[in-house]
Parts: sequence; structure tokens; C-alpha cells
Amino acid sequence: MANPYGPNPVGKKQEVNYQQGDIAKPKEVQYIAGLFKGTLSIIDAPTDAQLATYSAMVYQNTPYSKLKELNAEGEVGNAIPSKVGDKSPIKYVFYVIKENRTYDQVLGDIKEGNGDPSLVLFGENVTPNQHALAKEFVLLDNFYVNGEVSADGHNWTTGAYATDYLEKNWVVSYGGRGGSYDGEGNRSVANNKGGFIWDHCKKAGVSYRTYGEFADNYKPNIPVLKNHLCNYFTGFTGLVADTTRFSQWKRDFDSLLAKGEVPQFNTVRFGNDHTEGLRKGRPTPYAHVADNDLAVGLFVEYLSKSPIWNETAIFILEDDAQNGADHVDAHRSTAYVAGGFVKRNFVDHTMYSTASMLRTMELILGLPPMSQYDAAATPMWRSFSSTVQPKGFVSKNNLVDLNEKNTAMNEWQRRSEKFDLAKEDAVPDLEFNRVLWYGLKGENTPFPGPKRAAFFKQTKTLDKD
Repeated sequence: MANPYGPNPVGKKQEVNYQQGDIAKPKEVQYIAGLFKGTLSIIDAPTDAQLATYSAMVYQNTPYSKLKELNAEGEVGNAIPSKVGDKSPIKYVFYVIKENRTYDQVLGDIKEGNGDPSLVLFGENVTPNQHALAKEFVLLDNFYVNGEVSADGHNWTTGAYATDYLEKNWVVSYGGRGGSYDGEGNRSVANNKGGFIWDHCKKAGVSYRTYGEFADNYKPNIPVLKNHLCNYFTGFTGLVADTTRFSQWKRDFDSLLAKGEVPQFNTVRFGNDHTEGLRKGRPTPYAHVADNDLAVGLFVEYLSKSPIWNETAIFILEDDAQNGADHVDAHRSTAYVAGGFVKRNFVDHTMYSTASMLRTMELILGLPPMSQYDAAATPMWRSFSSTVQPKGFVSKNNLVDLNEKNTAMNEWQRRSEKFDLAKEDAVPDLEFNRVLWYGLKGENTPFPGPKRAAFFKQTKTLDKD
């Protein structure tokens, strides 16, 4: 369902109960992990004929098929190939991974998209670069993250699924009932069995490099990233500005470009849109998000002025939506594309997902899908064209003081002081969003809760009636 009464940072005091979910007090709790509804059906064992009918209906209704593993939806001549192994004019892929925002929180104020301005927290005055990317390139207003939280979100973002262990464990861990943060290569049992996208690049002979993703404390979290990372790029922490991370990436990129060794696939982590809440003396949520926005703008501008721009595609997304408010669904999030073959001034209403973005990058790089999810996902070919438009991108100056600090002493500031921000999502996202909402919107603005929606593709059934 949609979640206008879901987790965001400002409003009336609400009780958070992670065990009971939203059953007793739906408008007060509505935590993303409490919104899942389970059903149990007991049916008579089918006959062989009935079982065959049921199986045929399942195959009709699932978007996955074996044929789709090597052949995807697309159009002739598009820069995104529709067959695995076909050549793309795009040679370099940059995959920027950010932290925890819904569509309405950032882009809900763009009139061309399906947004709700009342739910905007970080609109154009805070994120001018992301708004410019959406307007000058492609506005994606029907994009959904596959992950629920960062614990499984980063595995989805780089591996097109999360293991059964991880999907079950994060709920217990986030509910404060034991366990640890096992995603992002922190525990081998939680790692995707077929590996992550870097493993598939290695297998296919595609060069790759990571900047902060699956790399903590300047070291790789998984073996495949050994000697394939920038060892001075800072990983997740709100103590270092994303604009500083941009400078770290720029230094490394320049050295690789000079040697003609820019990898074909690059993952870059800009995560300060996560914010530190209202912790006193630390940058305000607006300052953190504005810093993140400027880093993204500078990054796209720098690549657009480089000699590889016409052969480059940039993909930007959030690893998860952090259960923030959105009038369509708690998973709907911001996503951006840029590059020489990306369309300009275009609105793409196609339903895409994290898996769609991965599938698109895989097709560019000649990689087969990593799971049934990206194999079944719709590639983002509608956002690309068959011809190069070499015009670059000019970043926008920040409209928020990046040095602005939290100074207020109130309930929301006190709650922020107790947050453990050493690792993403160490703070329950409902509580974090409530602090942000009330701290930014004020006590008199009702706190919107999470929405959940169901999406399906209707097909014909085998029932003769």
C-alpha cells in the first residue's frame, strides 16, 4: 500500500513497535517490516491434470523465462542491446549508489512526474543538480528499489537478489532481537551464491573498479575487489563530505584516464543523503543532502567534459528507500541516467526496478543476468537512443549552506544523539524518518506513513470460462 502515513522525520509522537507491526495501530507504527502481510492457504492435493494446469498458469504469469536470459526487451539500433553479447556503443558504465530516499521526498515537486509535493523534504532548493538531471536527461517517476533496507538493499543493488539467510536475518536484526549487519560482504553466509556484479565482470573479462561500495575502511569486503578499488576513497560515514569523495574519485579517475586504463565498470558510493538526523553540532539534514547533490552534479559534469563522455553511461540510484513517505509505494525511489546516448528532456513512465538498472548495465557490458530477477526485469532502453547527443552537463551551485549545523535542543535532537550512525541503517528507519520529518517540517505537520502497492501484469488464464 502507499505510505503517506509512514516513516519520515517530523510530527506527533508515535509509538514504534517492531514486533507487532501495523496491526494494532496502523497510522502510528507502519514500519516497513511490519507492513508485510502473510497468508496461509490449505488446498486439496491437485490431480496430475490440475497440477499441469496450475504449472502452466504460473509460467504464463511469471515475467521470467529461460529465453529472457539471453534475449531482453528492446528496439533495433538502440544503444542498449537486446541480446546478451551484442555490442553496445557505450563502453564505460558508472554506477552511483546513494542512500535511502523515496521519489516524493526529493522529486515530488516536479510537475511532469507523478509526485506529491506535500511529501517533499529535499526539493529543488536542496537538490538542484538531481532536479536538473531529471529535467535535462530523463525523469524516472516509476522506479522502485528491490531492497527493503540497506542490509539487503546493497546486495540487491549489486547482485540482483539477496540470500534467503539475509532476507530473514535483517528483520530480526533490525527489530533489535539479535544478529548483526551481514550485508555488503560483511559475512560470507549472506553473500550472493553466484557472486556480485564484479564477480560476473571478472568472469567475462570486463574491467572493473569500486569506490567505497563493498569496501570499508579502505579495504575490500569481498575477494573479487582485491586490487580493484581506490584505496583512498572513503566508504560510508557522515563525517566525510560527498564533495570530498568526489575529489578522491576525480584524482583516481584522472590517473587512470591518463594511462588509458579507465575500467569498463565503476561503482561509486555517495551516501550522505542518508544524513545524521538532528545530531547537535553536525551538518543539518539539508546540508548533508545538498552536499550529496553537489557531489553528484560535479561527478556528472566532470565525466561530461571528459574525452570518454560519448561512450559513457551513468546510472544513479538509492540502495533502498528507507521506508520514507511516498504516495505510491514505500519502495518508489529516485533514479537518474546520464550520458551521450541518454535521451534529453524525456519523461519515462515505464515501471523499472533495481533489477532493471542492473539488467541494462549487464546488456551494455555483455553480461548475462545474475538471477531470475534481472533476467525478468525490463531494461531501461526507452531512456536511451541510437544516436549520440554530445552536449554535457553543467552542475548547479548549492543553494544550502553546506556548513549549516544542527543547533536546536529539542526532542528530535535528543533522539538523534542516541543514533548509532557508524553503519548505515544501524538506526531503525521508521524512527530515523520520524526525526527527519518532525525536525524539518515542524511539530504541527502530520507524519506520513509508508505506503505499499501491488504491481502485476495481467495475462490470460487457461480457464475456458
